[in-house]
Amino acid sequence: MFDATGLVVTPGLVDIHAHLYEHVTPLGVDPDATCLARGVTTAVDAGSAGASTLQGLIEYGIKPRRTRVLAFLHATLHGLASAGCSGGGVGGELDSLKQVSVEQAVAAAKAHPEVVVGFKVRLSADCAMDGAHEAEAYRRALEMSSATGLPLMVHHTFSTVPLGGLEGCPGGLRKGDIYTHTLHGFESNIMEPVDAAPAGEEGGKRPFSSPDWKIHPAVHEARRRGVIFDVGHGQGSFNWRMGEIAAAEGFWPDTISSDLHSGNKEGPLYDLPTAMTRFITLGRSLQEVIRAATATPAAAIGWEDRIGSLGIGREADVAVFRLEACDVMLEDCQSQRRRCTQRLVPAAVWRAGERVAVTQPARFPNEESIMSNRPSWDGLVVRDPEPPEDVPDHVKATHYLYSGEKKAKTGDANPVVWRRKEGEATLMCGPCGGGEDGGGVSTTAAFRRLREKASLYKCC
Repeated sequence: MFDATGLVVTPGLVDIHAHLYEHVTPLGVDPDATCLARGVTTAVDAGSAGASTLQGLIEYGIKPRRTRVLAFLHATLHGLASAGCSGGGVGGELDSLKQVSVEQAVAAAKAHPEVVVGFKVRLSADCAMDGAHEAEAYRRALEMSSATGLPLMVHHTFSTVPLGGLEGCPGGLRKGDIYTHTLHGFESNIMEPVDAAPAGEEGGKRPFSSPDWKIHPAVHEARRRGVIFDVGHGQGSFNWRMGEIAAAEGFWPDTISSDLHSGNKEGPLYDLPTAMTRFITLGRSLQEVIRAATATPAAAIGWEDRIGSLGIGREADVAVFRLEACDVMLEDCQSQRRRCTQRLVPAAVWRAGERVAVTQPARFPNEESIMSNRPSWDGLVVRDPEPPEDVPDHVKATHYLYSGEKKAKTGDANPVVWRRKEGEATLMCGPCGGGEDGGGVSTTAAFRRLREKASLYKCC
């Protein structure tokens, strides 16, 4: 018997974007510790495995877990076997199109309908040979989706693929496809300046010199077609300012997902209930927030007859939360903060009728995480007028080299300076005049895009 008086009882949460292939991919985490213990009874791994590595995910990342783990199959055969966050400029899973096989991906999905609920592709220039392979990889991923009738989830950041048009993203997405990372504020975001030319197809390209933004028409049109817009919070993809602009237009993401991974579980994400808390802070009703993390994501993956709601005869996946009063300056992914006065905290969870112990973040808010993510604010296109508090000296112990409209910098004593050449730029560390290899970090226009988190070069 559990006394839930004064608490919020929900179906077990459904998180359709997480990275759960622990010890095999750089981003992978243990879903039982990071999802189930926080009220998430069903989590969908978003592309950790491709057709060649799916069986490993099933044997080692799904079968041993108490959490129900499903999967979006990556468009590449090897998935995210050696890939971290996009935007790091070090290459990625789409650098070779030989690894993007429609035939093998379709065969793997059809062989495992109990696990595979769709496909995933990351459209970021530095994941795809500095953008050269993005369009073709996107075309093949759409073909995989069409051949199986399963949705395609697309990550679209720092991309050469525009928002609008049939070859754009979300312009080329169809009903039921999922556009994730909806509220990131970097290049390729869903906004356009209020005074933008009417025929523009590219989103989020203008520097912050114009503070007035609106949702791009291609995004509204995609929603009318039935494209699903997902949060995919992650380490770089939730921005308070983006959320406020979208909320003012009544454009709430359809699904709230975490993009939980090894780099954000101790902040800035923490967990899915904290991502939900941020939307309560933005003014979305508790009922709508819960629906966006239960019934709607369940329907998005075609599992609404099994998960996402409570009913007689269904497997007993149940979560109980406290809506606690608090007074916290809660950060986003670039350390911008807003006052949070209510917080969803897990109180109890049952998976298939068996109660599971709940946990909470070790530190909340985690000031170390907040300061380490602060440098990425400089590369935002949509952001607050004033920067967050500066990085304290103890976090500046190693030089953070990052690009943006302004000069990159680290500690005051050893500034990092730009040395510009025609068509490219080089980041130079003040003390040693070097980059990763002592010779500076040469960057093309595509590689120069700011990282979702600051790239770290231990140059001196």
